[in-house]
Amino acid sequence: MRVLTVTDSDSYVKWGAAMLDRMPSTWERSLVVIRTPALPSAAQIEASLVGSSFSAPPIVDLDDLSALVVDLDPDVVVLSVRGPVVRVLVRMIVAVMPDKRPVIVSGLPGISIPETLHALYFRSQVDLMVLHSKREIAAFSALAERLGITQDFGLATLPFLPTRSESSSGGDDIVFAAQAKVPRIQGERELVLDWLVETARRHPSRRVVLKLRGVAGEAQTHAEKHPYDRLLQARTDLPGNLEVSTASMVDHLSRAGALVTVSSTAAVEAIALGVPTLLIDDFGMSAGLINVVFEGSGLFGSSNELMEGYFKAPNEHWLDDNYFHAPSDETWIHEIEAAVARREAGELRLRPQYRGTLGGSLRRIWDRKQALGPYDRSAAGYVALAVGLPLRGAVRRYRTLRRRAARTPSLVDG
Repeated sequence: MRVLTVTDSDSYVKWGAAMLDRMPSTWERSLVVIRTPALPSAAQIEASLVGSSFSAPPIVDLDDLSALVVDLDPDVVVLSVRGPVVRVLVRMIVAVMPDKRPVIVSGLPGISIPETLHALYFRSQVDLMVLHSKREIAAFSALAERLGITQDFGLATLPFLPTRSESSSGGDDIVFAAQAKVPRIQGERELVLDWLVETARRHPSRRVVLKLRGVAGEAQTHAEKHPYDRLLQARTDLPGNLEVSTASMVDHLSRAGALVTVSSTAAVEAIALGVPTLLIDDFGMSAGLINVVFEGSGLFGSSNELMEGYFKAPNEHWLDDNYFHAPSDETWIHEIEAAVARREAGELRLRPQYRGTLGGSLRRIWDRKQALGPYDRSAAGYVALAVGLPLRGAVRRYRTLRRRAARTPSLVDG
């Protein structure tokens, strides 16, 4: 079995490499990074691959990848890339291998609750979507049924989780796992920094680590409007035991006495190691904060608890449905093998794309330009951009007016 995994952003590099490492050792496995606007830096790639069997993967353009797919003739292509890129790469694979295309697998690299339309919409044509908890499988299956999308889901343990231990790693660091999207507002991010600074001052014998996915200016899976390291530059008299780091989470958790976050997947990694954890709930609990999955976990607490050094262990009843199912419950390898068998029998059918087809070939060129940005250097891409941007603006204005009209009572109705 030959498997090619294509990655783009830092979190997808980490997920793609880890998923490859969990596949059967008899499978031939290779990893590449495609150039997109989310292309991670060399340092980010290196940090994302810590603990994996891969290092310095080749970085390719779309044309290079097309040739590689033809030359390698993989049985399986894993698209460990952001949603808009998935759609473009599916079209490329089908175009260059129309007679016997590979099985196409995709998935999400972290916490995927709440389930979202876009995550499913962009992956509507893949043969298998990999998720990481029983709760995620149930939620996405229900969403697919409501939308009329036919999709197969495979259950896999989060691939970068260490073996769960009943005791702490024995370290003493307090590690805050930052996120690009949460919280979004600058004032709230400033509050987080206030709490970390005060925690460092109250616990001078402990190192407080602000763990970033990347420094200001580096690309990430999600754009970061107010990078923590940039906000820190305006501050003076920072305690000496407050450290900013972009090293791998694996390294930091090995020295952690506690993990703090708003909603990062790092909380699940910490639970796996038995590291006491705190999910700050000062900003509330909502889909926008990506923390509803932790409801019932027993891990929520206030910034006061952070500053006092009070951290928690999860409720046991929460674990099985949320990322800590038994390995025997996994289905993803079986699902891949079943899809490959359908491929060999000539029974692998491409599913219809869910929405996004209006405009025909011009729409497909637009999608490619939007997904690849400056790395799509085709003349057609620039033409689609020139035509598509004004058209998209007009469509959005039309939809806004329709929504407003729907909310405005008519004079006849009183």
